[in-house]
Amino acid sequence: MSTQKVWFITGASKGLGLTLTKQLLAQGQKVAATSRNLSELKDAVGVESNDFLPLALNLTNEADVQLAIANTITAFGGIDVLVNNAGYGLTGALEELSDAEARANFDINVFGALNLIRQVLPQMRNQQSGHIFNISSIGGFAGGFPGFGIYCATKFAMHGFSESLFHEVAPFGIRVTLVMPGYFRTNFLGAGSLNTPQKEMTEYTNVRESQQAHQNSINANQPGDPEKAAAVFISVAEQADPPFHLFLGEDAYEIAGQKIALVQQEMEAQRALATATNF
Repeated sequence: MSTQKVWFITGASKGLGLTLTKQLLAQGQKVAATSRNLSELKDAVGVESNDFLPLALNLTNEADVQLAIANTITAFGGIDVLVNNAGYGLTGALEELSDAEARANFDINVFGALNLIRQVLPQMRNQQSGHIFNISSIGGFAGGFPGFGIYCATKFAMHGFSESLFHEVAPFGIRVTLVMPGYFRTNFLGAGSLNTPQKEMTEYTNVRESQQAHQNSINANQPGDPEKAAAVFISVAEQADPPFHLFLGEDAYEIAGQKIALVQQEMEAQRALATATNF
């Protein structure tokens, strides 16, 4: 990278967040990285450097988020790039997941990200620059995954607020990129990252098949390379005019293309009927 930037990355003790943190530090960037478990984060990154600020963070506690942002600004003088990466997967049919299970997924995947955005924007507005990466999923663009309805809903929500955010902060010189990865070979589908229903219903055989496929067949066999994904993040952050929509991986491009084609097909099929609605 041509200049040193300050990156703030959530969920950095594993997965894409960890890979990105390591690449940035290797390139001489300043990184504030967060995790719920500080010792786990330090061990995973394995680097002691004045450019590395490990932080324990509870995303659902806005005071905790405010403190983490303030500590980063004190240590590094500001924040140039925010990466909202923290989150977890949840399987289960909509009928079998409890209200508590659904709300917990939204608390981390949606409201946790909003807490970070709310606290980082004053500093970015003040410096009239910044870049926010919101890590969604191809499941936040195309929701055709049985058993992932609530998880997809959290990522569709991120898509919606990110698109509004893109327009809200543009006058301040702040960029927003929504990242929609396909399957990357991280531990996202492993124990501790993918939650399953407390009360499974035997009627939903298609959901169980999807759940088992993700846990047993897809897990550890994902086509995407996290190292290459991290390199894309860094490259996009250097672009003068970075994209809002960033589909990541060949599979993400394929799924997105199928969704776009279906929407266009259905719009055309109903155009005459559905547009004859004006006074």
